[in-house]
Amino acid sequence: MQREEKHKFKKISDEIIRAIQTGKYLPGEKIPSENEIISQYNVSNTTARKVLLAIELNGLARRIKGKGTFVLNRTEDRHLVRTLGSIADTRIGFNEKLKAEGFEPKNIILEKTILNDGISSEINGKHYIIQGPVLKVHQLRYANDLIMKDETKYISLTLCPKINLLPPEASHYKAYETKYQLGKLHIIQTMGADIFKPDDERNNFGTAAIIPVFVLDSAIFTLQEKVVELERSYYRGDKYRFAINAQEY
Repeated sequence: MQREEKHKFKKISDEIIRAIQTGKYLPGEKIPSENEIISQYNVSNTTARKVLLAIELNGLARRIKGKGTFVLNRTEDRHLVRTLGSIADTRIGFNEKLKAEGFEPKNIILEKTILNDGISSEINGKHYIIQGPVLKVHQLRYANDLIMKDETKYISLTLCPKINLLPPEASHYKAYETKYQLGKLHIIQTMGADIFKPDDERNNFGTAAIIPVFVLDSAIFTLQEKVVELERSYYRGDKYRFAINAQEY
C-alpha cells in the first residue's frame, strides 16, 4: 500500500508540474487543492499534501493560507499574463493576483472623488452610462517597485453605496457579487495600443524613454443592463501579455 501511494505521489506531482510547464496553469492561477487531488486521484490526504508541498518546494507555486496554491511567475522576463473576457481573472483582483504570482503589490491613489453628474463611455460601439453619484478612483498599481498599471475606475454609488470605504487592495468585483448581491454580472472589454512619450501628460509610469502601452476599456453590468463599473486603464506594454478567453456556446 505504501509503495502504491508513493507511485501515485510521483504520478500526480509529475502531471501537475507538466501542466504548469506547458501553460495549462498560468502564473497566478490555482492548481488543484488538497481535497480536489484526493477526490480526483483517490489518494490519502497525506499524499495530496505531499504533492502540493513538492510542487511548492520546486519553486513552481506558493500556498497562500485560506486561498489555495498558486502558480508563481517564473517566466524569464517576468511578464504578467492576463486574460481578457475572464470572469475568474477579474474576480481575483489585481493585488491578490500579483501576490499569487510572487510579487509585492502596492497602490498609490492619485484621485478619489464623487461625480454627482455621472459618467459615460463608448466601448465596442456601444454607449454605457452610469447615472450619478459615481465614485471615481484613479490609482497607480505597482508590482514590487515598478508601476505596471495606471487605472481609472468609475463605480455606481447607487448600486454600490459606500463602496468608497472599501480598502484599495480589495477586489471590487467580489464586492459586487457578495456585499452588494448584484447577481450574475457581464463584462465587455476592448483592448487597444498606444505609445507614451516621457512628456506625455497621460504618462504616469515615470519612464525616461518611450514605452508601448495597452489601453483597456471595460464595462461591468447586471442582467438588467444596469452599469456597475466603467474602467479605462493603461498597462505597460513591455511588461504585459494578454490572452483571450474564447467561449463556445
